[in-house]
Amino acid sequence: MSVSRIASRYAKSLIDLAIEQDKLERVKDDVASFDAAIDGSRDFLVFLKSPVIAISKKKSILKLLFDDKYDVLTVKFLELLTQKQREALLPEVADHFMVQYRQLKRISTARITSAVGLTDEILATVKERLEKSGVAYENVELETRVDPKLIGGFILEFGDYVYDTSIAHKLDEVRKEFKGNLYESKILAR
Repeated sequence: MSVSRIASRYAKSLIDLAIEQDKLERVKDDVASFDAAIDGSRDFLVFLKSPVIAISKKKSILKLLFDDKYDVLTVKFLELLTQKQREALLPEVADHFMVQYRQLKRISTARITSAVGLTDEILATVKERLEKSGVAYENVELETRVDPKLIGGFILEFGDYVYDTSIAHKLDEVRKEFKGNLYESKILAR
């Protein structure tokens, strides 16, 4: 069975348990925090994936790190996966959990990358248009990034859609058009 499929099943189990115990929002916050810890520390990721570190050591470290910060359900889940020697799957489980949570709550995510930081007003307009578009759920979460290489404009990534209005993209299109321009070589030859 693939890693993705196994991680998806563990994530679904955690969601089901959280719903059953009426702790979904709390567990979601814990998983998001855990995912941020993984993204923020390469050492933590290496620790989880390491086959050299003893299971008992991993359990004690996870308990020390998260016991007083996370809900009992989340801590027990981390212990269970570690005991079953599935702790290396925790990053994937966290990712699948967040995807399944968003589907359950009907939340779409979109990423907007711009040359400069966008105002709250512009972000609210983009969010509103996505929510009204019919291709998104009624709730949209926007992730923002700044990339000065775009020069101007923005790139909106949503599901399988990419809407690129950046100046860098437009300049690339012009370059490609000039490369295929048969008249360019005659002008340069004179």
